[in-house]
Amino acid sequence: MDRSIQPKTKNIEDFSMMVPQRSVFKNGIPFSVINIGQQEVVRLDILFAGGRWRQKQKLQSVFTNRMLKEGTAQYTSAEIAEKLDYYGAWLELSSSSDFEYITLYSLNKHFDATLKIVESIVKEPLFPQKELDIVINANIQQFQINSSKVDFLSHRKLLNVLYGDNHPCGQLVEEDDYRKITSQELKAFYDEYYHSGNCSIFLSGKITDDILHSVEQRFGEDSFGTVKEREALIQFPIATATDKRFFIDSQDSSQSSIKLGCHTLTRQDPDYLKYRVMLKLFGGYFGSRLMMNIREEKGYTYGISANNLFYPFDGLMVVNTESDHKYVDSLIEEVYHEIDKMHTTLPSEEELLAVKNYMIGDMCRSYESPFSLSDAWMFIYTSGLDDEYFNRSIQAIQSITDSEIQELAKKYLNANELKEVIVGKR
Repeated sequence: MDRSIQPKTKNIEDFSMMVPQRSVFKNGIPFSVINIGQQEVVRLDILFAGGRWRQKQKLQSVFTNRMLKEGTAQYTSAEIAEKLDYYGAWLELSSSSDFEYITLYSLNKHFDATLKIVESIVKEPLFPQKELDIVINANIQQFQINSSKVDFLSHRKLLNVLYGDNHPCGQLVEEDDYRKITSQELKAFYDEYYHSGNCSIFLSGKITDDILHSVEQRFGEDSFGTVKEREALIQFPIATATDKRFFIDSQDSSQSSIKLGCHTLTRQDPDYLKYRVMLKLFGGYFGSRLMMNIREEKGYTYGISANNLFYPFDGLMVVNTESDHKYVDSLIEEVYHEIDKMHTTLPSEEELLAVKNYMIGDMCRSYESPFSLSDAWMFIYTSGLDDEYFNRSIQAIQSITDSEIQELAKKYLNANELKEVIVGKR
């Protein structure tokens, strides 16, 4: 191989993704299977609609999910940890705005044994006070550490500025909120949302008939929990602050964290798939205009990005970076300068081709393993999208023109709408 010769590139003409095998268990739980892979390992994802969108007090949802593995009717927290370690399994518990996730990675040969533990975690957690106190104290310590980080402070302040104090996305968690968490509050949230009528299951990896039978036997036959109709998400009013700039003084920080953000379109909007390309070109990858100007030419930062955040009923566009305190104003001016250029300067053919190739290549890399495919289809499910979303994404990337990029920038990149949050030294 002559490594001095650049490999030839070719366009991807046929993009297809494996669609899950979908069914519904006898107890009504939707079940999606992605049976692919060579390794003797599987991943099980159990989803419950919940999240901070439905909680009655701050931190209720995340601590309910976090405490599932801290003791059940059959196992103590130590026994759960020991057994999972013995079987070479890994358990992850996570929460989003509107879903709770229980994720198990297991070797095929030990799947039934590890699934038995997960069944107990899901169906009969105890929320013991002793373990809860330990978890709360650990989280308070982590909160104190995070509260010294400029990126953490700027992120939560931006959400508060854009949504307001009474919106689930805008509520600021303080240290005292951790101490208000009780076992009774967690049990109440669990009873409300952890039941078979509010559950969905995804299974991925090298799946055998025995594994399918185990999942159906433990989670698909009988109803569990206090089954009720799944409640619809409430659309909370948004109260965006009127001021333009917000500053938090952090005298001990070595750099300032800068976030510029505004409300934008949702994934369901007809413009979204081509808007993604425009935003990627503006600030979504290493070759973007923000990076080329503010990092490569000006040297104000090591990295800068423009990305979307999504919450129920809304989306945000956020420009995010850190910089030396003395460059803050100049850096922000350059962001606005690049927005103006997006309005007035068409991307070159080379620039547009580069971002298209990057996005298509990134999609291909992202969906090549059974577990990444599972992530993709869970994203479709939790976002309320359809199976053709990925094909439409590829089509949008391939077909977008330079003039469409410019029109989308004029429509959705507006410097006047951006709120500025800076955490650092004046």
